[in-house]
Amino acid sequence: MNINLPIPIAAYFSADKLDGETVSRCFTSDAIVMDEGRTHVGQDAIKRWKAEASTKYTYTAEPCSVEQKDGTIIVTSRLTGNFPGSPVDLRYFFVLQRGKIVSLEIKP
Repeated sequence: MNINLPIPIAAYFSADKLDGETVSRCFTSDAIVMDEGRTHVGQDAIKRWKAEASTKYTYTAEPCSVEQKDGTIIVTSRLTGNFPGSPVDLRYFFVLQRGKIVSLEIKP
């Protein structure tokens, strides 16, 4: 399904297919990512988060819907891969600032 994502979020989902360095460049220098009960602050921590996730699992993320609420852009994405419970729909809560991601929270 093709949906119209804001450019920084489309860049994130494209980078997610690549590596931690590319993903980290989608974020501000002081950005925060919250995923699986852990918080990662700053581009270096975000790069490590993505690298660790890519080492543990192989997956694809296919965004299927987007909505905006109170300054947050919520993307629902179908993740399919070699992780427990696959496939799963996850909600990504993005906050953007000056063309980059300043905050991302991923929830089931």
